[in-house]
Amino acid sequence: MSFDAIPTDYSVARIVETVQQILGAGVLPPIIQAGHPVLRHVAAPYDGQLSDAELGHLIDLMRSVMHKAPGVGLAAPQLGIPLQLAVLEDQFEVDPEVAAVRGREPLPFFAMLNPRYQPLGTATAAFYEGCLSIGGLQAAVLRPESVRLDYTTLDGTQLERSFSGWQARIVQHESDHVHGVLYLDRAELRSLSCNAEYAARWSQPDIDRARQELGFLPDPAEDYGSGAGFPSVGK
Repeated sequence: MSFDAIPTDYSVARIVETVQQILGAGVLPPIIQAGHPVLRHVAAPYDGQLSDAELGHLIDLMRSVMHKAPGVGLAAPQLGIPLQLAVLEDQFEVDPEVAAVRGREPLPFFAMLNPRYQPLGTATAAFYEGCLSIGGLQAAVLRPESVRLDYTTLDGTQLERSFSGWQARIVQHESDHVHGVLYLDRAELRSLSCNAEYAARWSQPDIDRARQELGFLPDPAEDYGSGAGFPSVGK
């Protein structure tokens, strides 16, 4: 599936000014919501637009915003900054049954610049997913079960890492953000649920009931997984 997101029109000077305003405000910035154009533009590749100190402070701030939300990932565009930068961390305690179903293991904190991913193999899985920039909603998203992530570290090192299970889902969700893609672009829209309905009806580890009653991918031969939808990936 491809999307025709357009490149950001922010100049380097405007990006730097935006970052400096956010860092200088002295408070945690709000997470912008769907409808803001920056979420639909391809963010600028990071190539040294910020000083090392500014980049470090921005990453610390993003991590704090992610924790407060709470979420397991946050991309710079979600703060209104069109840079290909995201932070990821999953240390939440999860019910063992849910963790087993979704292949969810703790993900130590890391920041990634200019991320891109490719599927590893053909296996796919679907889980309910949410996003900190789409408040109050969740939907099932079919994604590759394992991916190879190519990204740049803060010191400029180019790395290649493999992820599977829920970690791969977080990587894909956050990488999509910096390329102007939201999870709803990939979602089964008939699965779309508000948080209250999700909690009341579809919060079991298995999504079979939601699939059957809401009528998405009704063919049981489809390679369609299961899972719960919180905390938000976007996240």
